[in-house]
Amino acid sequence: MTKIAVVAFGGNALLRGNEIGTIQQQEKNTYETCLNLLDLMQKGYEIVITHGNGPQVGNIMLRNEAGYKEYKIPKMPLDICVADSQGGIGYMIERQMLNILTERNIKKNVVTLVSEVLVDKKDPAFSNPTKPVGAFYLKEEAELLAKANGFIFKEDPGKRGWRRVVPSPKPKEILNKAIVKQLAEEGNIVIAAGGGGVPVYKDEKNLLQGIEAVIDKDLASALLAREIGAEAFFILTDVPKVYINFKQPNQKALDVLTLAEAKQYYEQGEFAAGSMGPKILAAIDFVEHGGKETIITEAGELSKDDCGTRIVRG
Repeated sequence: MTKIAVVAFGGNALLRGNEIGTIQQQEKNTYETCLNLLDLMQKGYEIVITHGNGPQVGNIMLRNEAGYKEYKIPKMPLDICVADSQGGIGYMIERQMLNILTERNIKKNVVTLVSEVLVDKKDPAFSNPTKPVGAFYLKEEAELLAKANGFIFKEDPGKRGWRRVVPSPKPKEILNKAIVKQLAEEGNIVIAAGGGGVPVYKDEKNLLQGIEAVIDKDLASALLAREIGAEAFFILTDVPKVYINFKQPNQKALDVLTLAEAKQYYEQGEFAAGSMGPKILAAIDFVEHGGKETIITEAGELSKDDCGTRIVRG
């Protein structure tokens, strides 16, 4: 029976915190991250890759604004921006993965799929936008943009400025899950559900329509892993393990968490909403709905049999 692992690339897989995001930087980071996936392939896994798009979709939105301001190029809605980022990032991952396979004389196909993800238009998130996207602005700039475009802005908790916030609805279905599963089972490396997927809903005629939102990529990745029957779900981040009391004198790395323990720590506020919190929720979601285990770790740790923090049923 085919063993499938869904591997969610964190933002640092493509762009490090101290970088400006040149194509050379992103390609180098992507290559190094993809290189570590060979360890999973050697363990018998077929690989499905998902990825974030935060910095990239923010840059696309800036180009939107600049193009309209300077040349009156029509602005594109957020769902189109997400689709653009899926194509660009998917291309980078696909090319670097193919280069690695070529260097090691491994014959495998790599394919990138633009993935639409179904959301509920009545999701409470649409009445309470919380997901920050795009650049930081001065308060006065944010007020002008809000007035001109109907955007909603909130001040960054770190006092770095004001950012646009958009709805982040819960993903209900990965619409191309069947072909993702088929391609993976046939031995292909598949890149799908990038940036949480392109958000769409069904109108009164049951037709698909795009909507202004950004779906959490970890929750969408967990859903995809469930829907294609993946055995394992890897969430790659910038720390080797999950910690409690993070960055405190008594911080403690966690090797294994049962579902009950993960929920307890989450409810106690151990995992911040803007960093580890969504990853823990995605980990819980996958295991709770039949997955064997979720592993949260750094890409460089994948060669170890006991890498990362493992969330299991218990």
